[in-house]
Amino acid sequence: MNKGILYLLPNTISDGEWQNVIPKGVQEESLPLRHFIVENLRTARRFLRKIGYTANFDEDVTFFELNKHTLEKDIPSFLEPLNNGHDIAIISESGLPCVADPGNVVVEMAQTLNIEVKPLVGPSSIFLSLMASGFNGQNFAFIGYLPIDNSQRIKAIKNLETRIYKENQTQIFIEAPYRNQKLFEFMLQHCKASTKLCIAKEVSAHNEYIKTKTIAQWKKQKVDIQKQNTIFLLYK
Repeated sequence: MNKGILYLLPNTISDGEWQNVIPKGVQEESLPLRHFIVENLRTARRFLRKIGYTANFDEDVTFFELNKHTLEKDIPSFLEPLNNGHDIAIISESGLPCVADPGNVVVEMAQTLNIEVKPLVGPSSIFLSLMASGFNGQNFAFIGYLPIDNSQRIKAIKNLETRIYKENQTQIFIEAPYRNQKLFEFMLQHCKASTKLCIAKEVSAHNEYIKTKTIAQWKKQKVDIQKQNTIFLLYK
């Protein structure tokens, strides 16, 4: 029996029209699938219904939840349908699976087991922000989250600035939405005045906001990004 394929199914990154960011071919490949690995069952179901998925979730579809509550010993069982010839899709909570997303653990196992992994085209707020920032798109690093502790955060920001100026490398990072405003104000205090900061808020949504300014310029402008999905980029 041939093994199934592990699809990496992108999700939308805003509440806008899904047709603007999910290609029709991706939608068509998704509709026949009956096994999914997801971060959150409720939001995954909502996304699938949004793109026209009609199968009965309770009777015909199997979901495996992969998040901070998942036990490591349970993850190998998620791949059992693949060994039985059934295709599976990983759905991210937002954007591309395995990019700032826990799905890479499953993909690593699939690669080890010689299972075909098929990434599907979709949106990424990280890359869309980089495109619109005007920063170096040939040498960049996605850092994820910065430390919460103030002293460690100062050290992390100084390290990022060192890489910007010495390596000509764009630095990209995120924060929990409810801590966005605090991080922004923290950078105004501790980054060099000449360092450039791009704020990319609610990318692809109707209220999208993407602006690049120096730290000195940001200090003169009032910004409200609290509780809004935001990507931060630093460059020289």
